[in-house]
Amino acid sequence: MTNGIIDRFRTMAIAKVSVLTGHVLGAMIQTALALAMVFAVAFLLGLGTAASMMQWCGLVGLLGLVSFAMTWFTVALGLASPNPVTASNWPMIFVLLPFVGSGFVPVASMPAGLRWFAEHQPFTPLMDTFRGLLAGTPDGSDGLWAVGWCVVIGCGGYLWARRLYRTRAAR
Repeated sequence: MTNGIIDRFRTMAIAKVSVLTGHVLGAMIQTALALAMVFAVAFLLGLGTAASMMQWCGLVGLLGLVSFAMTWFTVALGLASPNPVTASNWPMIFVLLPFVGSGFVPVASMPAGLRWFAEHQPFTPLMDTFRGLLAGTPDGSDGLWAVGWCVVIGCGGYLWARRLYRTRAAR
């Protein structure tokens, strides 16, 4: 948003949201390549899983959905930020959320206040669904919550980014 290229895009006969959509699709491709590398290294190191082909498809689909949702939300955070430094720091909170969820320890082992937060944040059902899919024993309710969180975050991020892009473009 700070470079003149955005002003050039505004003068073109293209949909306003296409600039953001192109950015999101580029980020999705980068994420897919990074995930492929992570899985390749994991298999080389001996990752063993009881997941069926359908569960692998579910895992890949959920990873894509998480990536899509988080990318739209971080695009909105970037547009809401006053400068590029702030824009690059805002998404760091998402790096911390898995630590305050079931990513590393069972939620039941947490103190009461922390347990409540861990049970009601998006990364707990995501981590539980990922773990269940790889183990070959997914829990349906966690999967539905995980998809629901992704839809809410993705739609919210898209609508927020679209509004911010239009209002910043009008300035």
